[in-house]
Amino acid sequence: MSETWLVVGLGNPGERYARNRHNVGHMVVDLLASRAGARWTSHRSRTLVADVRLGTLPGGAPGPRVVLAKSATYMNITGGPVAALARALGIEPARILAIHDDLDLPAGTLRLKFSGGEGGHNGLKSLTQNLGTRDYGRLRIGIGRPPGQVDAADYVLRDFAKSEWPEVAVAIEEAADVVVDVVTRGFEKAQMDLHTRAAP
Repeated sequence: MSETWLVVGLGNPGERYARNRHNVGHMVVDLLASRAGARWTSHRSRTLVADVRLGTLPGGAPGPRVVLAKSATYMNITGGPVAALARALGIEPARILAIHDDLDLPAGTLRLKFSGGEGGHNGLKSLTQNLGTRDYGRLRIGIGRPPGQVDAADYVLRDFAKSEWPEVAVAIEEAADVVVDVVTRGFEKAQMDLHTRAAP
């Protein structure tokens, strides 16, 4: 199997959704592609991909090959294209990292998780169903709970408020750094470091 990582930003395609809370995964992979000077290209799996190397290894060698990906389909059917891309690349689920919004974490909070449930997230549900396993990595980006009586489904499809963007921008930068940590040092080490930094 390939030693390449597949890093998937979950979200909905198109300008209408680009700044939604639900699209933080897209924002992170867009930043990583931009940092690497890479362009997005269409893949037959109905995904957009950017082929990059992230970080540096001990001794200064370039970091591992990483395929950044976004589904060209809507969130709730994102799993089919991503699973097809993984098969085409020969990447096993254990080397997939899905980046997604999380209502159960305070805004701006980052957590790494391997396997487990989907927490009601339709993108993760689709991914699990199409991969045939829950054993893949997730980088959770907290967006907080909706205020008052606002429906969660409406909340995630709203743009971040202007006042929220400074905090969002920091979280996106930090999430991109965590991705680099995962692919260069391994999931468990990156997870331990992230969660230790986050501990009160």
